[in-house]
Amino acid sequence: MKYVIVAMMLCGLGCASIHHHGHFRGAVAADHVVASQAGVEILRRGGNAIDAAVATSCTLAVTDPFSCGLGGGGFMVVVLPDGQAAAVDYRETAPEGVIANWYVGQSATASRYGGSAVGVPGTVAGLWAAHQRWGVLPWEACLEPAIRAAVGGVEVGGPWLQAVEWVASVRKEHPDLHSTSQWVWTQLCGSGLLERGDIVRQPQLASLLHMIAADGPSAFYEGVVASDIVSTVQSAQGVLTRSDLHRYKADWATPIVSAVVLDRYTMVSMPPPSSGGIAMQQIVGLIDRRMNDIGVARPESPAWWHLLTEAMRDAFADRARYGADGAVVAVPVEEMLDSGRLDRAAAAIPLDAARASAHAGIMPPPDDAGTSHFCVYTSDGMAVSCTETINLLFGSLLAVPEWGIVLNNEMDDFSTSPGVANAFSLIQSDRNAPAPGKRPLSSMSPTIVLENGRVRLLAGASGGPRIISGTLQVMLNVLLFGMSPVDAVAADRLHHQWMPDVVQFEQAWVDGTVIESLEAMGHATKRRPTVGKVQLIEVLQSGEIIPASDPRKEGAPAGW
Repeated sequence: MKYVIVAMMLCGLGCASIHHHGHFRGAVAADHVVASQAGVEILRRGGNAIDAAVATSCTLAVTDPFSCGLGGGGFMVVVLPDGQAAAVDYRETAPEGVIANWYVGQSATASRYGGSAVGVPGTVAGLWAAHQRWGVLPWEACLEPAIRAAVGGVEVGGPWLQAVEWVASVRKEHPDLHSTSQWVWTQLCGSGLLERGDIVRQPQLASLLHMIAADGPSAFYEGVVASDIVSTVQSAQGVLTRSDLHRYKADWATPIVSAVVLDRYTMVSMPPPSSGGIAMQQIVGLIDRRMNDIGVARPESPAWWHLLTEAMRDAFADRARYGADGAVVAVPVEEMLDSGRLDRAAAAIPLDAARASAHAGIMPPPDDAGTSHFCVYTSDGMAVSCTETINLLFGSLLAVPEWGIVLNNEMDDFSTSPGVANAFSLIQSDRNAPAPGKRPLSSMSPTIVLENGRVRLLAGASGGPRIISGTLQVMLNVLLFGMSPVDAVAADRLHHQWMPDVVQFEQAWVDGTVIESLEAMGHATKRRPTVGKVQLIEVLQSGEIIPASDPRKEGAPAGW
């Protein structure tokens, strides 16, 4: 499969399922209704999709501090009204003091919690870069909804309480992290006493947002804020320096555009260090080549789920072998998406039996992660798909008290020790070993689907490696099975990531026949709470804009 490269920017997902349907001029689908409304507020004030994206992202830092924020990074893909496309890579980077094998011999938690887990944050730089190129409203106007939310407070919901439970479990298992996690535990977790409906205010974060609104990224990467970030990280055994912050730059990247699949669609996705764009294009390419061999693809068909599982197995195996920061290590993208190679891989898929992956006995990954996705679309044809992260829930558990910044633990996304799995049970090659200034491999998969050159879908998700499988299945639910957006995001999903060699069905999965059939084919199966939390916007041929948010994360879209 030959692939074409185009310039584009991405969006993200993760929300709850409130369905909006109407002839909107613009819509936002995000993990939290307040963030979706923030984006729509900016659209009403004359902003474009980029302005709305800045507002949505900064507000998510307030509403979902356990998922994303100024202490993290992300990927953004954008399609402009004239059809031009570009991508912004503001993934976190390894500090200059981190070298290969840096974590070998350190504690098992060194890459996950505390200062040594923190990568150089990229969110502020990435949003600024996008706004400087395409924004139409003043920068400071785009931050007003987030500042208002931080001052007035946001209501605690189920996802926040689940994150509190996660922090409590980590603190119980690792008492040595009590000091590291103290600010997060007391200020954002209420010392474990938060209840649904409680209001959490973040005055320190509001002050920082005010400064960034006035002075741009220099307020974050220079001066007193930078000094406080460095002091916090170094006091917790990290090596981040002011020089690391000063040097950080968001990168303009070139998205990968698939060959035509399913007769008329192309997928526009993020290049490495994202692994999701390549993986989803591989999976769709493999499915496209074998669907006719299983009869009519239907969501109730065990043959369909078997084919999808085997395609996932192949794509995730390639992810493990080749995934890395393409700016540092050569990633054979063209080879991985080569039509002849996909032909051979598709032909090798048995349609009546599971193949075996090498299996390692690894603990199951956390159900969700510190990641959030949102999508923005406006009727002039401008589309933004954006996924942002701090990695695990509440990231490194380390925060900068003076400014309310929850710091990422993105260093765990590197291959920190040979043959050792990360928090998501992913074993990766030494191509993904840490190095100064390098960006770790990511499953974030902001995606835009085109039909005859026109935006058809925007999608993305949170949930670690299940971002890839969740995003893909929701898109296929719409494009292949004709589901409405709200039904597409609510439908049951499964996941397979090559290793561990097990098909993970969502806990709510109803159709036991499918599970029994896959087991009869030789698949090992287990249940897990969810497979990704997806945000979606569909654009009909008529121009109607239909946003939907995943009920698994209690978000909701908004339209104008």
